[in-house]
Amino acid sequence: MDQTTYSAVPEGGSRRGLRGGFDADAEAYDRTRPVCPDVFFDDLVREAGLARGDRVVEIGCGTGQATVPLAERGLAVTAVELGAALADVARRRTAMFPGVSVVTSSFEDWKATDSVPVRAVAVFNALHWIDPEVRYAKPAAMLATGGAMVVGGCRWARPTDAEPFWSAVQEDYRAVGFAGSPPPPPEQIGTWHFPDEAGAYFDEVASFRYPFRWSYTAADYLAQLSTQSGTRALGPELSAEFLARVQRRLDTLGSPRLTATFVGLLTIAVRR
Repeated sequence: MDQTTYSAVPEGGSRRGLRGGFDADAEAYDRTRPVCPDVFFDDLVREAGLARGDRVVEIGCGTGQATVPLAERGLAVTAVELGAALADVARRRTAMFPGVSVVTSSFEDWKATDSVPVRAVAVFNALHWIDPEVRYAKPAAMLATGGAMVVGGCRWARPTDAEPFWSAVQEDYRAVGFAGSPPPPPEQIGTWHFPDEAGAYFDEVASFRYPFRWSYTAADYLAQLSTQSGTRALGPELSAEFLARVQRRLDTLGSPRLTATFVGLLTIAVRR
């Protein structure tokens, strides 16, 4: 989830290399990733037809930002996370939920061993990191007819009344050749829909959007930037230059607290 809007994620080795980089600073990742509002998770449970005790497989759980709200709603979550450090934080955060287990593995390599039926497969901010050949086929193979595939995401937005910093910082993005374009206003971010390639397995039944705001200290905003895949894709020299530019801009402003705007996206489909 990056502050610029990307049209695509690199495929093959480049994509696989970037997706593993989130593990580099798991504590910063955990501290600075926004969590969608409660209504997002309430709608998810209702629209996916889930009940307390139902088993959900979560792909790419990170440090448990979505795992915890799912567990709080009584779901039994098997969370699969590629990064060992991220998975360790997720285990710590979910230790009080006996129905949650966190597995350190890529989703592509993971093999389910639990005999309890899977009622839903969920992925938040990570669908694009899954190898295309299994992105929909493997979740479908885990679900019986009527089981749900849940896709959630969180998009940066820039409303017209945003603090001047959010417009000014785009100069720093351009200076280092950041790919993509600046975040659009929240009203221009529509709901996400399953692509045609998912149609062989799933029928979409619901899609929602949830504009919300998240507050950052200047230090945490910089930490958030440092964990983004787009920043890491710049390479060591340009990423260091980019972060230094943003640091100088924040210092000039007196290191203010920043209010970021996001649009949470939730789309649900059922197994054919």
